Amino acid sequence: MAAMKRSGRTGSAMPTSVLCTVMTAAMMTAVPAVAAPGAGQTATSPTWGSCDRFVADAYLPTAQCTTVPVPIDDADPTGPQAQLAVVKIPASGERIGVLLMNPGGPGASAVDAVVNLSDALSGSAIAEHFDLIGFDPRGVGHSTPELRCRTNAERDAWRREPMVDYSQAGVAQIEQLNQTLAQLCLDRMGKPFLAGVGTASAAKDMDAVRIALGEDQINYLGYSYGTELGTAYVQRFPERVRTMVLDGAIDPTQDPLESLVEQMAGFQVAFDDYAADCARSLACPLGTDPAQFVDRYHQLVDPLVAAPGRTSDPRGLSYSDAITGTVNALYTPQYWKYLTSGLLGLQRGTGADDLLLLADDYESRDDDGNYGNGQDAFNAIRCVDAPTPEDPALWAEVDQQIRARAPFLSYGQFTGFAPRDLCAFWPVPATSSPKAASPAPRGSVVVVSTTRDPATPYQAGVDLARQLKAPLITYDGTQHTVVFDGNSCVDDEVVQYFVDRVLPGDLNC
Repeated sequence: MAAMKRSGRTGSAMPTSVLCTVMTAAMMTAVPAVAAPGAGQTATSPTWGSCDRFVADAYLPTAQCTTVPVPIDDADPTGPQAQLAVVKIPASGERIGVLLMNPGGPGASAVDAVVNLSDALSGSAIAEHFDLIGFDPRGVGHSTPELRCRTNAERDAWRREPMVDYSQAGVAQIEQLNQTLAQLCLDRMGKPFLAGVGTASAAKDMDAVRIALGEDQINYLGYSYGTELGTAYVQRFPERVRTMVLDGAIDPTQDPLESLVEQMAGFQVAFDDYAADCARSLACPLGTDPAQFVDRYHQLVDPLVAAPGRTSDPRGLSYSDAITGTVNALYTPQYWKYLTSGLLGLQRGTGADDLLLLADDYESRDDDGNYGNGQDAFNAIRCVDAPTPEDPALWAEVDQQIRARAPFLSYGQFTGFAPRDLCAFWPVPATSSPKAASPAPRGSVVVVSTTRDPATPYQAGVDLARQLKAPLITYDGTQHTVVFDGNSCVDDEVVQYFVDRVLPGDLNC
């Protein structure tokens, strides 16, 4: 999340990047890899080994892990290779095939996601009939080389910067920070690697995993950004998809600025729902008057620009972390109680520990101060997935739109200036561009969209389903994604679709 010291009567809107999905990280040691197939060749069977470096055998005794190599530069297939981490939990009964999953981000680990989700799916028809497969795209999670642009200390320092000075001079300072980060990524990862981490490459990598698994077709469940990856895959390899569920959809026609504005507006909807729920208690730190919710929130968090809030951790709560922690909590009502306790701690001066914990969770920082690489991977992937406008006037217009549609995320007053996003300074060009998806083969895709999803607004799912000519399952709720989260109306349809290929009609849950 962005931010910089304020000087003068200036202001800022929400930082211009938000991870679509939050996943916790674990460590994994690579095991022997399968050789990469060349043109016209098929892969040999991968060598599966233990996963006990990141999950105890007693917890998931059937889990197996391997790596699949892919060329860092597609133009040089025999050159340096990236190793894709893959986990497999074999079907417990009569096997139908493989079910690949991606939890989103971009930058979240699918290996971790499958391990975490497997417990919830234990005993289900999904676990009975499918090998559950998670693979981490190049640079992500447990794949190597690990995409990492910043040290732990540099990440901590970045989070201390409020980045709210939107005067002309302040904007120049924020852009200098973005330029420095872009240069760090270039220096530490190199152009060839950065050029190959986009969704277009990840879709090809997913097919390399399919080949390594020896499968003619895959089944796929993608959450959030995982819907973008799934869309790219079914566009490129339509005959390789048996079934695909895309939950929390991204509209492939939206450019980065349009997508940013809609996402921030989605978080405002979730904030309003949270505040209304909080107001049921007289102790709500935002009060009970809906007209005052946003102002009360700013009264609590805006002073953090000048000085961090009190926490038991010596770092304190920075303004940036207060915003990050709030955004994290808005992904799911399960986190709302922690947002309330953190805001109460700010209000009472007793300590905003829960807000800092929410921010650390979002940033994948553990108790020892070590960070996962999800945020660096997120930036690298999104920056090559679509061209980013470089005209400063466009970014000022976006700032003005965000202030109108997401006022809880806006600081100070509109100045007519706004910093360009990190991607405007990215050292390699985009490898994809916004365009409508072509219709998918009938029966191959189902889209799921939540009415008040903060990170991937509902309309994006409507639009993606229309483009793919796929049925749409609508879930009425305030959360980010819903499949296998305990809603039987959604889950029963998804399970029947995966197992028996029974295509649901457009459905409201």
